Amino acid sequence: MQTPPPDANDDPFDLARFVSAQRDCYEQALSEIKRGQKRTHWMWFVFPQLRGLGFSSTAQLYGISGIDEARAYLAHPVLGNRLIECCQAILSVRDRTATQILGQPDDLKLCSCATLFASIAGDDSVFQHVLERFFDGKADSRTLQLLGNA
Repeated sequence: MQTPPPDANDDPFDLARFVSAQRDCYEQALSEIKRGQKRTHWMWFVFPQLRGLGFSSTAQLYGISGIDEARAYLAHPVLGNRLIECCQAILSVRDRTATQILGQPDDLKLCSCATLFASIAGDDSVFQHVLERFFDGKADSRTLQLLGNA
């Protein structure tokens, strides 16, 4: 018996696009983070940011549409846990800056991602800890503008 296709109501934000993108590279991405040196291309779908911050087709595809999609991403049983795990992993890297770990401009994408998810997860969240540790506690101003919190 064939499985019916997923109902759009089950995934209104198409979060499956992230699960699919991470399928073959998540373990590699996590390993690179833990080693303190990003080498491959996974930033867009492991540390997503708001759509409108990046203009490439990849940035548009993996851009988060707004606060509701961010909440759904964080609540997703796979994606939310992976995002938290990656944030915890990057926080465990000692004596390296976000730029040294991720390179440029991916360090800025981390700030944007942490700003987005800290806005819904709160002041004591892992996302806020990322902002404090790597960005002197400063949120990404463009993300805040897009969220309407500037």
